[in-house]
Amino acid sequence: MDNGNLTIVIPAYNEGESLQEYIPQLVKECLNNNWKLIVVNDGSKDNTLSILNQHITTEVLTIIHHKLNRGYGGALKSGILAADTEYIITMDADGQHRIEDVHKMHSFIKEKDADMVVGKREFDNNIYRTVGKKIIRFFAKRLMTIPIEDLNSGMKIYRTDLAHCYVKNCPNGMAFSDIIALLFINNQHLVLEVPIRLNNRKYGESTINTQTAINTAYEILNIVLMFNPIKIFLPAGLLFIIAGIAWGIPIALANKGISIGASLSISIGIIIIFFGLLAEQISQIRKQL
Repeated sequence: MDNGNLTIVIPAYNEGESLQEYIPQLVKECLNNNWKLIVVNDGSKDNTLSILNQHITTEVLTIIHHKLNRGYGGALKSGILAADTEYIITMDADGQHRIEDVHKMHSFIKEKDADMVVGKREFDNNIYRTVGKKIIRFFAKRLMTIPIEDLNSGMKIYRTDLAHCYVKNCPNGMAFSDIIALLFINNQHLVLEVPIRLNNRKYGESTINTQTAINTAYEILNIVLMFNPIKIFLPAGLLFIIAGIAWGIPIALANKGISIGASLSISIGIIIIFFGLLAEQISQIRKQL
């Protein structure tokens, strides 16, 4: 038996079939380990809410109901903000995450005194998630140092107080998983990962697609602009300056004067770097607030 201090948070949208089988297992495990369980019904149109209501009398279960669908991240925000234990672990409602890994990750975060532990998927047969994960990690690594591999894993365990601080900056869509990890990393919290295994999905279909990866890349860019803008502005400014110099040197060597195009490119580069430095100062002030 575990020693409590953990809340499992699950966002659910049209996952009635999976939850009918999954919820009794989770409730039993929570009762045995003194854990809490929060399931957020995110405006489901199937029987998700009625399945959850069958267990409403269970003391460990809290059900949060959204009248309208807010998105994966929006559902997680509601669940995370409602949690009051020391740790929170997020899991998906489709039954692919294993209860055994909850124990592993809970023990690991306490043993390492980490702030977040990410469940690193050893094998994922969803081609969109596999390709999307590689694209997102490649893009994120260009912008900041990433100490983990499976950035967008939906199974993460956090210190609750830190999660409460950062969820307000996370998007309501599928990019939530990536962005909250980047926020922890960017603010120099200890983020580790531990291997997990996925069960095969029995019911329903995944909503992950190519658009999800594009949206996530866009949200990562937004977060970097918010917290580390010089990473964007400096390379862009230097690119314009170098292009202007490369353009202007041959013209100057040919004694044809100063190229207007080259001067414009260099000027644009200097302006971009200036705004980057200004944005960086604003970002540093925001961090201190």
